[in-house]
Amino acid sequence: METVLARHEMKLDTEDDIIAVRRRVRDIAEMRKFDTFATAAITTATSELARNVIVHAGKGVAWIEEVSDGVHIGVRIVFEDQGPGISDIARVLAGGYSTARSMGLGVSGSRRLVDVFDIESKPGEGTKVTVLKWKRF
Repeated sequence: METVLARHEMKLDTEDDIIAVRRRVRDIAEMRKFDTFATAAITTATSELARNVIVHAGKGVAWIEEVSDGVHIGVRIVFEDQGPGISDIARVLAGGYSTARSMGLGVSGSRRLVDVFDIESKPGEGTKVTVLKWKRF
């Protein structure tokens, strides 16, 4: 079980909000001395998933948490929206599927960039995606 060291709630309503969330995650990773790859990975995943909230749901929220398991430091981001939801999560995770005329690689690509990935969605109720990247020693 992780201990939350700090928590930041950020709205996702506009393109500018995507940039702000991305910047906050990058700044935290750099402050916590993540290596270059880990910083880029969690920043990229954040950007993709935040953009999905705006594109598919119109708005939502991101919770950015600095966490520790007693040994490691990590950054966890929870993206939540009340949008249309995802009817076939397996298909989205396989990659190449999009309802927004994109390549359909945002969710599947983000999953490969992080250490922990969880997605919950109910059609008509919204989606919650949680990602976690641990600092490597």
